[in-house]
Amino acid sequence: MSGSEEHTLLAVRVRRRTQLADDIIGLELGALDGAPLPAWAAGAHIDVELPNGLLRQYSLCGDSAHTGRYEIGILRDPASRGGSASAHDDIHEGGEVRIGAPRNLFGLRSAQRSLLFAGGIGITPILAMAQELTRSGADFRLHYASRTPSRTAFIDRINASAFADRVQFHFDDGAAAQRFDAVAAIGAPDPATHLYVCGPRGYMDHVIATARSLGWRDDNIHFEYFAAALAEGEVAGDGHFEIRLAGRDLVVPVPPGTTAAQALIANGVPVPLSCEQGICGTCVMRVLEGVPEHRDLFLSDTDKAANDRFTPCCSRARSASLLIDF
Repeated sequence: MSGSEEHTLLAVRVRRRTQLADDIIGLELGALDGAPLPAWAAGAHIDVELPNGLLRQYSLCGDSAHTGRYEIGILRDPASRGGSASAHDDIHEGGEVRIGAPRNLFGLRSAQRSLLFAGGIGITPILAMAQELTRSGADFRLHYASRTPSRTAFIDRINASAFADRVQFHFDDGAAAQRFDAVAAIGAPDPATHLYVCGPRGYMDHVIATARSLGWRDDNIHFEYFAAALAEGEVAGDGHFEIRLAGRDLVVPVPPGTTAAQALIANGVPVPLSCEQGICGTCVMRVLEGVPEHRDLFLSDTDKAANDRFTPCCSRARSASLLIDF
């Protein structure tokens, strides 16, 4: 198993709950005793333990200069696995929730210029980036795509911000002239410019593919998915395989419809879990033999090609078995 450890959760107060847009709430969190919270930088997210017991990740969207509070935005997603409904229905102003320390897999790079792209709720880490870049005096441009103004979180905050003139909104139901044109927004590649994108899978894939087609290098393209998605043709839970644990006389069958993590836990093998979607890397295990079928968004393409690690929360096996270093 990797060196990942279970994250200590801290109880915080929900100081404020606001309706940011249709189906999107904002939560302002603070320490119970009013003390500063752990420092963070734009692009960071926190684990939030929801009232129904699920642990979910939400990007911090406030100003990282303010250490007294964290801000997150949560979309009620009908396709979610119960997390967003619990957040919307069961978290109330004045109540308590438990959170993990900030982690950052999507931080800003040093660059002469930054291009920021947000689709829907993907504005949360991008907003923090815009605020951080503004404070440092950096050059950037933000493109924010949404269905309609009523479903656009932080629209009033952005319009009243010091960087309002650097933001272009793109509404699906708006005039044709303001519709999102990825080619025009991205432009020709520049080694001194870095691109950041967050939002729904389709939006992100479109921005990333367009940048690559224009000649942008992968080193200059940065992104964060909110949920792992299976590749075309893959079926969730398909295929039976076995997991063998190095140094232990234990073979764990993983039947269709059961994740490797679930099977291991059911057999008394502790697996540290956080997102359970292949995003955070908490559960990564080292593979000694066998070929994983990677379905995560945490490992890089190079990592996946090496086939020496896998995420048991969502990935499976192409071979009949995997030997895990546990």
